[in-house]
Amino acid sequence: MIRFTHVTKEYPRIGTALSDISFHVSKGEFVFLTGPSGSGKSTILKLVYLDEMPTRGEVKVSGINARLARRRDIAMLRRKLGVVFQDFRLLEDRTAEANVAFELEVTGAPAAGIASKASRLLSQVGLGSKATSYPKELSGGEQQRVAIARALANDPFVLIADEPTGNLDERATRGVIQLLRDINAAGTAVIMATHDLELIRRSEYRTIEINRGQIVFDSAESVEEREARKSAPGGER
Repeated sequence: MIRFTHVTKEYPRIGTALSDISFHVSKGEFVFLTGPSGSGKSTILKLVYLDEMPTRGEVKVSGINARLARRRDIAMLRRKLGVVFQDFRLLEDRTAEANVAFELEVTGAPAAGIASKASRLLSQVGLGSKATSYPKELSGGEQQRVAIARALANDPFVLIADEPTGNLDERATRGVIQLLRDINAAGTAVIMATHDLELIRRSEYRTIEINRGQIVFDSAESVEEREARKSAPGGER
């Protein structure tokens, strides 16, 4: 479903963000990406939704090779992805339901079904009663739930979450994580970047740790695979 093969990403002014990383994410999997700030987590996510292209190596998402993708291919792929950010990115002048409906509108959903689907999605994330509320009238946890409902608008095969609990208190964090668990249990893959090590420790999901642009730990690897990666040229530092 998602495959990185010897991927390096370099920026002209910043330098190397990722160095020769390889991994794959299977259909329906839940994966945590963790590591210190600047380690490369967000770069990986941007490569997944084709906001960035690899400098070297191959990124394939749902059969699309990033380096060979045309604009039309990228646009079509993004309609099958859901993306959630730390800062919610809601439209302040629109209600919760209108925020979700707007996503459906811009991606070409049939107009006749937009209102009912937006309402259903808000109910799915536990906010059916907040449909007419504006973002400023919602708590941080509620705003993130609206953002998740919006990300689910096009029935994505994978939900990409970049520090989705970074601005939330502990209670709201638990609620969002449970919601992501439920979404994953229904068949949608989830890739979540997080600094919350305690959250990861309490979870049974796969964890990939990034440090200085390299994978230093992948809980899905066997001992033999881990040792092979460490001993490879340019391996773990």
